[in-house]
Amino acid sequence: MLSNQPWYHGNITRSTAEDLLSKAGKDGSFLLRDSESIQGAYALCVLYQNCVYTYRILPNEDKKLSVQASEGVPIRFFSLLPDLVEAYYKENMGLVTHLQYAVQKEEEPEEEPEPFSLPPQLPPRNITCNECKDGHSDSSRGTDRGTELSRPSISDTYIQRLQQIDISNLPEDHQKSIQEYFRSSVCLDAEHVQNGNPTLPHLKKLTQSICKNLNSEIARTLPSLEVLQKVLDQPLSPGVGRLRSQVSKNESKQEILFLISNVHLPEVKWDSLGISNKMYLKVDVEGGKVFFKKSKDGPEDKYFVHNKILQLVKSQKMHNRLVLVVETEKEKTQRKDFVFDDTKKREGFCQLLQQMKNKHSGKPEPDMITIFVGTWNMGNANPPPNITSWFQSKGQGKTHDDTASQIPHDIYVIGTQEDPLGEKEWIETVRGALRDITNISFKQVSATQTLWSIRIVVLAKPEHENRFSHVFCDSVKTGIANALGNKGAVGVSFMFNRTSFGFVNSHLTSGSEKKLRRNQNYVSILRFLNLGDKKLNPFDITHRFTHLFWLGDLNYRVDLPAQEAENIVMKIKQQQYQDLLARDQLNMEKEEERVFLDYEEEEITFAPTYRFERDTREKYAYTKAKATGTKYNLPSWCDRVLRKSYPMAHVVCNSYGCTNDIMTSDHSPVFATFDVGVTSQFVSKNDLSKDAQGAIKIMNCVAVLLTKSKTKFFIEYHSSCLEKFVKSPEGENQENTEGSIKVRFSGQLTPIIADPEYLLDQHILICIKSTDCDESYGEGCVALRSAESSYTEFCIKLIHHGERTGLLTGGIQLPKSDGKQTEKLYGECTVCFWTAGPVQNCAVKSSSVLATDISNPSYMGVGYKSNNQADRGPSNIMSPRTGPSSGHSSKDMTHGNMSPKKTSYDHATSSPTTKTSNPISEDGQTPEMFDNPLYGSMSASRGNKDHLPPPDAHFGFSKTDLDADRQPPVPTPRIRSFTCSETKPQSSSATNTMSSGLQSLNITKKPVVPSRSEGGTTGLNRPPVPMKSRPGQPQELQPKPRDYRESSELPSKFRLQTRPGHNETSQMKMGRPLK
Repeated sequence: MLSNQPWYHGNITRSTAEDLLSKAGKDGSFLLRDSESIQGAYALCVLYQNCVYTYRILPNEDKKLSVQASEGVPIRFFSLLPDLVEAYYKENMGLVTHLQYAVQKEEEPEEEPEPFSLPPQLPPRNITCNECKDGHSDSSRGTDRGTELSRPSISDTYIQRLQQIDISNLPEDHQKSIQEYFRSSVCLDAEHVQNGNPTLPHLKKLTQSICKNLNSEIARTLPSLEVLQKVLDQPLSPGVGRLRSQVSKNESKQEILFLISNVHLPEVKWDSLGISNKMYLKVDVEGGKVFFKKSKDGPEDKYFVHNKILQLVKSQKMHNRLVLVVETEKEKTQRKDFVFDDTKKREGFCQLLQQMKNKHSGKPEPDMITIFVGTWNMGNANPPPNITSWFQSKGQGKTHDDTASQIPHDIYVIGTQEDPLGEKEWIETVRGALRDITNISFKQVSATQTLWSIRIVVLAKPEHENRFSHVFCDSVKTGIANALGNKGAVGVSFMFNRTSFGFVNSHLTSGSEKKLRRNQNYVSILRFLNLGDKKLNPFDITHRFTHLFWLGDLNYRVDLPAQEAENIVMKIKQQQYQDLLARDQLNMEKEEERVFLDYEEEEITFAPTYRFERDTREKYAYTKAKATGTKYNLPSWCDRVLRKSYPMAHVVCNSYGCTNDIMTSDHSPVFATFDVGVTSQFVSKNDLSKDAQGAIKIMNCVAVLLTKSKTKFFIEYHSSCLEKFVKSPEGENQENTEGSIKVRFSGQLTPIIADPEYLLDQHILICIKSTDCDESYGEGCVALRSAESSYTEFCIKLIHHGERTGLLTGGIQLPKSDGKQTEKLYGECTVCFWTAGPVQNCAVKSSSVLATDISNPSYMGVGYKSNNQADRGPSNIMSPRTGPSSGHSSKDMTHGNMSPKKTSYDHATSSPTTKTSNPISEDGQTPEMFDNPLYGSMSASRGNKDHLPPPDAHFGFSKTDLDADRQPPVPTPRIRSFTCSETKPQSSSATNTMSSGLQSLNITKKPVVPSRSEGGTTGLNRPPVPMKSRPGQPQELQPKPRDYRESSELPSKFRLQTRPGHNETSQMKMGRPLK
């Protein structure tokens, strides 16, 4: 048993191991810990001359262990770790010094078992290993666990289940292997899980032995199926055609033929055996169809219309793989897998497909959504009949007014602790409450996770159903010995279009005096909660998502003596929260950088949410009688919502507070709402047939690492804009002072798309690793938007497992745009659109589709000139000014990913880059514009020569020669999501009558209302919304997308009236009159 060895420290962090060795202070001091980079491996840490040397201990295929020591030393293999350690006590074994002094584990104080209620019917897999061996457990856990103690051991349970299954048809060696595993090895696997190693090595060995002949069987079977497929795929002669018609009469035979010709095998096996079904995809952008052909000149009888293509899902494991989710005739969805030659060809196909959808769809993709995040410790009590105030953000703190509270959010994330309800019952309760408020039946995202009584649920508007992908769930136990799930965390993650989200709901250790244990819970959750892109394994959840939200009953208390209880209550009644928040344990631990490094929390302006007397919010029950005496639970802000986003990502908190009227628990529900920027499939305005060249240059990188390790380092760069992660050359160690080391790096990255507009929404994740054990010494993130104007220096903090580990400085420069804008491809036209003739052909392999050809003539300069002014589009689009004086083309102002408009500017109207410009239409009139919530009222700036301040201080870059040709960005209206309510639409006659009546009163269409927190003012420190490109403008006039904030979807009593201070004249300038 490794746990009995004094030198084995389990899954402690690298920095903790260094601290322990530094305290020992003797050359030859050593310890063993689990490897952070390879599951099932170990790290041998040795102290020599006040530096820590780390050696990896790796198992081979036979589970024999060996040390990666110095070169030239013969490799020795050991069956057991104690034997290995004993051998390396000898000198000249390849280590910097031989092992001498084992550093023993620090004794942790025994934990007092917290009172908790077990989940119903606890499954046998949660029984501890002691129970596996002895069939019983320590009676000190309490008599309330008698039912669990009476259960048989986990080994006996599985053997009983196995005996109830007929396994006589299995091979004899397989029967013996399975029986032997459940007799002896299942308990060992359970012990590994308890020690933080979830790999189940013995189960893995069992499955490998059972499946050892599987590959040969697949290789033997697949060629036969391929022959059948080739025969069935060939064109049939007339005689065979009659045979086919006869066969089609027999439904069962027809199904068999279909199954044979559509064999889908696991992705890895299919690719590894080199068997694929080549297919050609043809995208008709103008016609709105995607054709699936078996040959380049084959018939075009199989196709999907644009509105039947529901979703594009880019694989995270294989960057050249794409999944197309399509709707079939029977209103069922079907997934089609394609594997392209390379990532660039996949990206080119996706851009064409998105361009086709943008052209024909009346619902552009949103670039901003609103998210509701709620947390509630239910106190093991059923909720009251009405909990709508929670989802309406009503109560104390930063709350919504009556009108805004009726507007539905796009996504609702609800975390509960001590939840007594079943999963289905709770979800229906939440959906019913949301239906009462919004009249919308919200869809449950397949991202619901429950750990005992800790639960997280994600609900979304129906219209967003096909925008979710890569959904993952996981949980981590942090109860007693990290084995019980009464404390811990559940998490969900997903992609919303091209933006990644992570949500963690945690219930940490309770008790005012257990602050350090809560900190340990936090680190355990960071390390072992497995969410998001699995290729980002060097990074924990802190860096895996564009936006990460951490909610729950964190149990941090107000750190004051118990005698101050009455004084605390008095301060709460007087709303003197700041004095108490200064003693809030979470705030103090954050300031000391012990937990939640660089997480943000909105200002708390509501009363402590714990500990109330139930059925009232007027009295705190801060005393509790126990056998050991009176226990004090001072009023505290236990329930919190924190967030962490990539740098320069757009997120704004609109509300943060708690309810007043939900009183069944001793906790009050907490709510927080956010405006969050999101991105969708990028569509380039440049010529896709010309492979834009360029590299992201990263220069003068210097890392200062807080470590005593003696090793060399390199950098791993990860990003969705890279085809795969990139390793830098080995860094140059420049200084090695006491407790830190300075390393210099250099390198450059080649993005999939070198378009600067695409790169502005990208982020580069940086991980500094050691060459000796391939373990991370710090991670960080750089926003490419920071280099929008020119070469820009950056300075980022390096973090590893929640600890600050150093600092990285350097400079970054994006490739300069040499490509021409889309308008040039189509000549001098007002509205760019595709002709029916040229279409896109891509040769691909289906269920492994390979894209080999991109040859759209329209991308090679064949344009379509049009002077038809009737095709100009919505009136809020800026029209071009005739004449050759047009020096710049603006970024498009349309809603959605539509084509850019040729536009010129005078220097009179403020732009977000502090350059003034004034759009002039061909008829000499100033075009009508809508408010952009990011940059404030457009009407307020019209005719005013004052410059608008930039939306973020980071944008104040000086103009240099590097960006002399760069176009100034133009405010782009944020595309909000459409809201599908369950009300019946008005008839056309009623609409016409209303329209004429409104026109006679000279009432204009209400401009876009700013979001709840913006109020129409310009945010000086507001982060930017994601970039959008909008080629592919439809010919027909597109209606203005309905903003989710408009009052038309509210009940009449909640509809907004004309905003005060805005007369009819100003409305005429800002809005488009109703026709």
